[in-house]
Amino acid sequence: MDRQLILVGDHETQESEGGEAELHKYLAGCKKNPGHRQFIPIDKFTLKHLPEDLQDKDLYEYTKVIADLTVRVDVKITSSERPKFWPYPYLTTQPYPFYNMRGRRHFKTGSGKMCYVNKFQSGEMINKDFAESKYTKCWCRKCQDSDTATNVWWEFYAHTATQLIFDDIEASHTTLRLFYDRDDSPVVSVAKVSVVDVNTQEDWCKLNCVTCDKNIGNKLMDIWKRYENVWRKVYNKYFYSRDQHKFTFIVSHPHGCSKQISVGQWMDKQMIGFSTRFTYTTCTCPGSSGAHVQCVGYNEGWCYHLVHSGSFKSGLNHSGHDWL
Repeated sequence: MDRQLILVGDHETQESEGGEAELHKYLAGCKKNPGHRQFIPIDKFTLKHLPEDLQDKDLYEYTKVIADLTVRVDVKITSSERPKFWPYPYLTTQPYPFYNMRGRRHFKTGSGKMCYVNKFQSGEMINKDFAESKYTKCWCRKCQDSDTATNVWWEFYAHTATQLIFDDIEASHTTLRLFYDRDDSPVVSVAKVSVVDVNTQEDWCKLNCVTCDKNIGNKLMDIWKRYENVWRKVYNKYFYSRDQHKFTFIVSHPHGCSKQISVGQWMDKQMIGFSTRFTYTTCTCPGSSGAHVQCVGYNEGWCYHLVHSGSFKSGLNHSGHDWL
């Protein structure tokens, strides 16, 4: 594809001058989706919200477990290392998000998804293959400077957009809010994350996260087991029909508020080098950047990097891109 035709839409990271306290103000004043009628709260989502020909219990369970793995991502500082323009293959004059905020405290929020939850004891992984960690004790914020750090902890990955978390400078000022399903959900958070890998061109960021809270750790492991049990069933069931139904759903935190599901269809697959990005009608808002784009029938089990990236003036939304 001609690089001049590879456009990137407006980012959909939610900024808030007043921090978290003002997020509901942005929700109420949203101009993109007034009333947010195309978003479905997690606790209201039923089988009937799926398209008639896709009202399948496995797909419904898959949608619900993706919702359970979805997190709100809060970032409180903007790295001085952000580039002025999006790198190749985008237009070299396309401004990169938040370049003008470099080096400043700046609250922004988006979405992400957790995966690969593992339990460690004294540096050994005790739920899988007994692989070793580079740590022998928990390295969460509470434990890292403590003489009584616990030797049992849980690690997991989280994927989001690079426009939201650009590097370790920003990751060191990042908090993940888990299980934010309703306005009155208790605050459950993980405040120690580090960057494993980033790809600015493809707009994905992989984080390593840690907790020694056994309630959080055990709950995440149960959710991850549910995911492992259902994702391949859905992939196998819809692989051959994926380019006919084009079903796409996204779970995100619009405007940094409680978790919502939106459903729609992907419209185009765009090849960018050897990777692919999707455009879709599935509804998004500021705060949706970094949410996983679930194009049902594509190999989500291995491809964790397809995240929501932006919105075109036409109304279509688009993902980052990755190998499919």
